[in-house]
Amino acid sequence: MSEATLRDDPLARCMMHAAEPRLLADIGGTHARFALETARDGIGGVRVYRCGDHAGIADAVRAFLRDAGGARVRHAAIAIANPVDGDFVSMTNHHWRFSIDATRRALGFDTLHVVNDFSALAMAVPHLSDEQRRPVGGGAAAPGGAIGVLGAGTGLGVAALVRAGDAWVPLSGEGGHASFAPADEREDHVLRLARTRWPHVSFERLAAGPGIAVIHAALAARDARAARETDSAAIIERALAGDARCIATLDCFCGMLGTFAGNLALTLGATGGIYIGGGVVPRLGALFDASPFRARFEAKGRFAGYLAKIPTFVITAPHPAFAGVSHMLARVLGELG
Repeated sequence: MSEATLRDDPLARCMMHAAEPRLLADIGGTHARFALETARDGIGGVRVYRCGDHAGIADAVRAFLRDAGGARVRHAAIAIANPVDGDFVSMTNHHWRFSIDATRRALGFDTLHVVNDFSALAMAVPHLSDEQRRPVGGGAAAPGGAIGVLGAGTGLGVAALVRAGDAWVPLSGEGGHASFAPADEREDHVLRLARTRWPHVSFERLAAGPGIAVIHAALAARDARAARETDSAAIIERALAGDARCIATLDCFCGMLGTFAGNLALTLGATGGIYIGGGVVPRLGALFDASPFRARFEAKGRFAGYLAKIPTFVITAPHPAFAGVSHMLARVLGELG
């Protein structure tokens, strides 16, 4: 997306409060996304780097600032795919480990605010326009109702958003690591294979990007054939091109995600809706809409009627976490109530 397009985007415009450039980052297990935010231009200058190409987070930040023309930054905020509790962060799905304060001092920042990536994504949800979310079933969202946010990428991120007076408050969590439970014979077979690899099989092992390859291998083994693809990205591409076996794999994946999303909706009482982001689902388009996701979301026995009323949305906005983490930084700096 061009900088001009970002300036015209309501999600990018909603945080145009910075009097000087601020650095915003969205760090996943595979990619690190950076942007600058200014009062004049809003959020723009987005660049994406592979985490594996940099020894640590400070090196990646320096590379971005160098590529951005050496912008002088005093305040920065990072949304990271990891729990953030205290000063030290050790990433679950990557090797980066760092002290927040030591990194702030090494980079010469006055402020370095680090938050969970899905908490940041949740904070972006109230700013989404209708064009930046695609409905996938359900009724109307209850005004002020709790909102659940989840997304499959390298991991399976989860967060919630609840109303407190006039403000939205994000709740971070690690629900992706909850124990996986199969819903049919096909998923029983997938779980049996997964148990040969890991002593604890969480939803993240199967309902995140890398899990697509695990599902594909398990279904191939069930049918006594060799899996033609062993890479999740390749399986997605073949499914989008019409490959029947890869489509079956993604149907299984989307069904698992539907079960997980329904669990989240019940746990939160998410009458404000469930929003799905991450790197996988937005790529699937109509394939996701036609998948078992929504049926599995509602398949909760006596509470099927309750879930049928809760809307589910796919977030289609590019880089939505930037707006959320910008809002969180503004609060830290005392610019918002």
